[in-house]
Amino acid sequence: MERITPCLWFDGKAEEAAEFYVSLFPDSKITEVVPYPEGIAAGTMTVVFELNGQQYVGLNGGPQFTFNEAVSFQIHCDDQAEVDRLWAALTEGGEEGPCGWLKDRYGLSWQVIPVRLLELVQDRDTGRARRAMDAMMTMQKIDVATIEAAADGR
Repeated sequence: MERITPCLWFDGKAEEAAEFYVSLFPDSKITEVVPYPEGIAAGTMTVVFELNGQQYVGLNGGPQFTFNEAVSFQIHCDDQAEVDRLWAALTEGGEEGPCGWLKDRYGLSWQVIPVRLLELVQDRDTGRARRAMDAMMTMQKIDVATIEAAADGR
C-alpha cells in the first residue's frame, strides 16, 4: 500500500510547529523526532506528526524556501465555535486573509471552512447559493449566521 505524506519545509521551527498543530486537532500526535547527524547541523532534522490521523513530516531545511498560498490546508468545521477557536489560534502571530483563508505564524496557509458554508454555496436554489457566496466574499473569518441570513435574503 502506498502512502502519501506531505513534507513541510521549515526554517528551524519544525518541532515547534508540530507541537502547535497537534495541540489544535483531535487524534493528533508527534510520532518521531529525528536529530541531524552529528557534524551536519545541530537540533532537529525532521519531526513526524499526525493531524486527525493524517501523517506529515516537518523538515528543518533552512531559509531557502518558504510557504505560499499555492498550497493550503482546508479545515472543515462543524460549527461557528470550532471556526472561532481555530481561527483565533492559527491567526495568533499570523495574518488573516480573505474568505476564510489565513497564514499561521509559520507562514503556512489554511482555509477555515464551516461545513454549513459549503452547503449554502452549493444550494440547488442558485439565487440562495449566490447570496451566500457574495456574503462570504466580503469576509475574512467566516460568520455562519451572517451567511445564512444573506442566503435567506435578510
